[in-house]
Amino acid sequence: MTTPLGAPCWIDLATSDLEVARRFYGTVFGWTFDDAGPEYGGYVTAHVDGKPVAGLMAHPIDRWNTYLHTADVDATLARVIAAGGTGCGGAMDIPAKGRMAMVSDPSGGVVGLWQPTGHPGTEITGVAGTPVWHQLTTLDLAKVLDFYVQVFGWQTEVAGDTDEFRYSTAVFDGEPLIGVMDGTAFMSAGEPSNWFFFLGADDVDKTQRLIVDNGGAVVRAAEDTPYGRLASVTDPTGAGFNLSSLT
Repeated sequence: MTTPLGAPCWIDLATSDLEVARRFYGTVFGWTFDDAGPEYGGYVTAHVDGKPVAGLMAHPIDRWNTYLHTADVDATLARVIAAGGTGCGGAMDIPAKGRMAMVSDPSGGVVGLWQPTGHPGTEITGVAGTPVWHQLTTLDLAKVLDFYVQVFGWQTEVAGDTDEFRYSTAVFDGEPLIGVMDGTAFMSAGEPSNWFFFLGADDVDKTQRLIVDNGGAVVRAAEDTPYGRLASVTDPTGAGFNLSSLT
């Protein structure tokens, strides 16, 4: 496992239409798929260049999940609760793969914990169709940062501290891997924090068109930012994610 402890190590999609999801992500991002079989509930692993990047599973609620790397799910779950978060059903073993749990931070942001044994998580990043950035958006930036520092030992740096752009990053071995954004300018009162990610695209505008042509939708059209060309989109069943240019 090369992902630092406390950093995102896996994403998976809960989808109400697994076949539609496979066609969509295969067409748009060139993902190939490997079905783990009935003993794993039909869980599907997506690959780029033969390396795992994401999972897909049948579920009535359509959403993407992010998982943080931990060496001990049970100990991390105890820290989550001690720091004011909650567990979502307790820890469970995935035979020959790892141990996992879903938790909620004090502001309602749901994130997974992954303790790998046989499944190391995402093995390729930084190229088209792979996760290139992860972000947590929240109404309570200070409280959320304090929680993740307590539970995961994040080292944080301030990237912006104005009313227009209040943003911190979590840095691992000198490399920022997560952004935490103050969403008070655009989130509704009481809205829970949310984790999301950016998939790399060689051409964000072309990928955005492919998404629409294959049944997805654009939430925020592609635009140039100081961090690259970005867009916010959904797949055909409404699960949201983001696009980012690679340069």
